[in-house]
Amino acid sequence: MLLQFNFKNYLSFRDDTTLDLTATKITEYPAHVVAVGKEKVLPLAAIYGANASGKSNVQDAFVYMSNYVINSFSYGGDNKKDIDRSDFAPPTPFLLDTASMDAETSFEVYFITSKQNNYKSYNYGFTIGADGIHEEWLNSKAKTAADYKKIFYRNGSSLDLSGLPQASQSLITIALEPEALIVSLGAKLRISELKLVRDWFYDNEIANFGNPSENLMLSSQVSKSFVTDRDLQHRVAAYFSSFDPSIRDFHISQIEEVEDDGSGRVGRARIDAVHQMVDSDEFALFPLSIESAGTLKMFALYPLLQSVLQHGSVLFVDELNARLHPLLLRTILIMFLDPKTNPNHAQLIFTTHDAWHLSLLRRDEIWFTEKDEQGISTLYSLVDFEDENGTKIRKDENYIKNYLLGKYGGIPSVHNLDILGGE
Repeated sequence: MLLQFNFKNYLSFRDDTTLDLTATKITEYPAHVVAVGKEKVLPLAAIYGANASGKSNVQDAFVYMSNYVINSFSYGGDNKKDIDRSDFAPPTPFLLDTASMDAETSFEVYFITSKQNNYKSYNYGFTIGADGIHEEWLNSKAKTAADYKKIFYRNGSSLDLSGLPQASQSLITIALEPEALIVSLGAKLRISELKLVRDWFYDNEIANFGNPSENLMLSSQVSKSFVTDRDLQHRVAAYFSSFDPSIRDFHISQIEEVEDDGSGRVGRARIDAVHQMVDSDEFALFPLSIESAGTLKMFALYPLLQSVLQHGSVLFVDELNARLHPLLLRTILIMFLDPKTNPNHAQLIFTTHDAWHLSLLRRDEIWFTEKDEQGISTLYSLVDFEDENGTKIRKDENYIKNYLLGKYGGIPSVHNLDILGGE
């Protein structure tokens, strides 16, 4: 489970920023707290904020870190031409002051493994600039240990791999490029502990339903197993029946041969939703493409939900509420809170504008983003928020009303709109 995500100098976030999923000592909704090893962790985090306040940039920071960890083993080369072919892309720093433009960007996570891996905790991070990796570190802590122990540390040309097997140290030292991460390279070299860290990022899922093109892509992609596995199709149909009982089944017409390219995705297959006719026992086939936007979104969500619930990983969703009824969104939240449907402790982090769900969450599960007049975004939790008198928010407050009134920040500054430019 993710315990904490830290980053600095990325897009609109200039300063140190923390998203913390460890539970505080507040008393509301104690059933939301999951005990993993010696940690008390939250399965949900909702991020609220005005348009352009930085909500999506929190997800983008997590996406950048994840993609870099997964792919960077191939970055770099002996000359500039090789580097151009490596797809190395440094992050975009905060661009509204000259010091930040030239400064490095940092990313860091704390996470805890499952019982299968003895609830071991890891602290992993790196700093990166236009010329490659400046610093990288990995520390671990056993369930019974009080402190983290260093596995490796890298700072410029200095390299300390003392926590890794001797043979692995030699391989990494020879193969490591300035643009590549030790974790990424080590996972490719099948060093078990580094592969575990890399795989933690790999098992997480990301969805951006605020991006129309990505929304369409998510809604049109299905797994190979869905096309070939009738039991899976029946399970998806049962999932759909919970919110759209008119869909009874799916009919798959394979247009191109399904090829396993290692991604688990298929080429082209026509998917028809099977609907019951109202005036007979017959069924009608409707192309999935003509179903409602909400149905398509739920279709896109199914494989993501299935994956994270199976792996006990993190699902990070931008604009989760878009095209979904609040009661349907509530059902998804409850799915992550119920140990029967979430036995492996998967987590859901989502951005939303839907204030109605504030009443369902603990104060430490509610986060806000706000951007100041200098264009600098900040991220803060309701549990840490203090009003103008320095008083913290009580658990019996009307969160919905107070949020919409602007008491907590994180809402747009709305003025009268004069689109026609009248006097």
